[in-house]
Amino acid sequence: MSDRALKTQTPAGESAGEPLARRGLGHALQAMRAIMLRELYKFSQQTGRLVSALVRPLLWLAVFAAGFRNVFGVAIVEPYDTYIPYDVYIVPGLVGMVLLFNGMQSSLAMVYDREMGLMRLLLTAPLPRPWLLFSKLCATALLSVLQALVFVAVAALIGTELPLLSLSGLHALVALAAGALMLGALGLLLSVHIKQLENFAGTMNFVIFPMYFLSTALYPLWKLQESGAEWVYQLARFNPFTYAVEWIRFALYGKDPGLAPYVVLGCLVVFFGLACWGYDPQRGFGGLTKRGGGGP
Repeated sequence: MSDRALKTQTPAGESAGEPLARRGLGHALQAMRAIMLRELYKFSQQTGRLVSALVRPLLWLAVFAAGFRNVFGVAIVEPYDTYIPYDVYIVPGLVGMVLLFNGMQSSLAMVYDREMGLMRLLLTAPLPRPWLLFSKLCATALLSVLQALVFVAVAALIGTELPLLSLSGLHALVALAAGALMLGALGLLLSVHIKQLENFAGTMNFVIFPMYFLSTALYPLWKLQESGAEWVYQLARFNPFTYAVEWIRFALYGKDPGLAPYVVLGCLVVFFGLACWGYDPQRGFGGLTKRGGGGP
């Protein structure tokens, strides 16, 4: 369908930027449902995507964590009430890895859609652009949560003991969804600035690996400070991914996550707001379409 054909479907006197209230909540929810079903259908056709999402954290869990199971036991500190093996400590960080990689992969999909013209059709639909981007973000977060839950199930099957069957598990699920939304919003923001698919790998290397390794995914903050790595400790403290992992970890054991929820939700709002600003027709995405959509 061409842009002209799509625009002819808009009722007379109405523009694509009208408030949701004018067009009706039902119309907006129908659009969100269509976007989410499209993403779920695409994912169901990509079996290798699920396998690749699970192989990476399972390799860490089955090889790295198992090899150091009795070497890097974690002392009795919050949120734990006793000594725990290293594989138990690392699971929330590996869950965060699944969320992080899928959130970044969603930005690759956005760049691809933009270059192939699908994003132009989506963003010219007769609905507010932030709502369309939010629908895309929800679809990304849903896929992230599903992949993370599959990983947790496999981890439990191979012997990692986690307090899953409890009320705190529901809190952990909320933390999981919030972390998925935040990292998806970060991927959405990055897609504004990645102009070509060729630039994606380099950009991701400067985002994924620093965010993951400079966090509490693999080791607690006090270990970093105790070892004298002060600059690593400070970077990890200001890393939003650290707070996403810590919220999941503390929620899993029914403990107070402190500032983690506020940092995660605050970063979610900031990242998504900047992404909407970047996809404004007069700024990021508008400038790209005027240049032909993929210019450097």
